[in-house]
Amino acid sequence: MQTRSANSTPALKITASQEFNSWLAQQNLSIACTTYQTNRLFFVSSQANDRLLVHERLFDKPMGLYAAGDRLYMTTRYQLWYFDNLLGSSQKYGQCLSETQLQADRLYVPRTAYTTGDVNAHEVVLDNAGKVIFVNTDFSCLATLSPDYNFVPIWQPPFISKLVAEDRCHLNGLAMVEGKPGYVTACSTTDTAAGWRNHRLDGGVVIDVNQNEIIATGLSMPHSPRWYQGKLWLLNSGTGEY
Repeated sequence: MQTRSANSTPALKITASQEFNSWLAQQNLSIACTTYQTNRLFFVSSQANDRLLVHERLFDKPMGLYAAGDRLYMTTRYQLWYFDNLLGSSQKYGQCLSETQLQADRLYVPRTAYTTGDVNAHEVVLDNAGKVIFVNTDFSCLATLSPDYNFVPIWQPPFISKLVAEDRCHLNGLAMVEGKPGYVTACSTTDTAAGWRNHRLDGGVVIDVNQNEIIATGLSMPHSPRWYQGKLWLLNSGTGEY
């Protein structure tokens, strides 16, 4: 039996589907993900002994995560972070973890952090010009970085009358199409402070950014839209549908 003091951090327990480790090995990939509930950035990889290898690092409310080349971009409560991979194409990073000799081909190190303030940034991407774009949920807009301001808004839903830190519609997801913002998800079309909270069941929408039009309604907490092979995919989070 393991014991721990009252002030110690609870042990991390990770479970996975039976074939997940072998699938990662077959695809020759690792997965990076965030969870703001436990303030963690995870890296998940396969091992030869049919067990997962998981690395974790603590950040304050990490959410949006985007990979481009040798760089990761991540939003947190107050900052947007850049991480750079320090390893060359033929280099490996060796580290002994219990009985496993890890040979990693990526070693991400935090390099830059831009202070955005507490804007509840949900997603971050790069456009085809290499510009950072993030979903500024509290201010109900898409925004980019600036050396002079916490952020610069570049688009807002047509039903939002004012950019204020009120999380009016819970704008949360962004799908890029050919390197440009294409579609966004929001939990409602409300224009009042936290108005979306009363419309979680069926108030969610998808908005075409270029046409500035709502193209889907009646969704429940839609998140994470992605444009793939000519179709728009998203999570209807309130119902558990994909």
